[in-house]
Amino acid sequence: MMQFDPTLYVITDSTYHTADSLLDTVAGACEGGATLVQLREKDAGGRAYLELAQRVKAVTDRHGVPLLIDDRVDVALACGAAGVHVGADDLPVAAVRRLLGPDKIVGATAKTVNAALAAWKDGASYLGTGAIFPTTTHVTTKITPVSTLNEICAAVPIPVVAIGGLNADNLSVLHDSPIAGIAVVSAVMKADEPCLAARQLREQVLAMRKR
Repeated sequence: MMQFDPTLYVITDSTYHTADSLLDTVAGACEGGATLVQLREKDAGGRAYLELAQRVKAVTDRHGVPLLIDDRVDVALACGAAGVHVGADDLPVAAVRRLLGPDKIVGATAKTVNAALAAWKDGASYLGTGAIFPTTTHVTTKITPVSTLNEICAAVPIPVVAIGGLNADNLSVLHDSPIAGIAVVSAVMKADEPCLAARQLREQVLAMRKR
């Protein structure tokens, strides 16, 4: 399977971006130290999603950062992305792994230990667990206690990434958590200086790991 670093996982949100400003923000995030980028377009049709994915991938490729596609295996295959992330209502992990083969990254959302174990056994490469805090994205969120996050980390041998309303001011709740990284949306996508925002977040995660 492709090697990847989940330290700072940036998920896009185009609701407050033009296509060009989205690409600029992704470029800034990569320059600042994003280690994974996920393109998330909940409302785009297949053609528009693919066209944007190809443009975003040109940016992430330039910076050597793997691009994941949210939900759409067809778009990921068509643009040559590094992999796919699926939520609880998307295609099952086992089906995605079958379609993508053994070499791609398959991420899954898991909010319980049972769901985490099932996703790992079905071939997930990493897990996203949260929401740790309420979020401003238009995805329905249910708060996940840090204690549950830690139990999931202990239960599976694959990386677990904390997600949900995380930013430079509230990461301290994760100081004792054995997470592999954090996933952020607004903290970078809404930042005036995405490069600086990404750099600060990555430094915080690396500092937490050293403790």
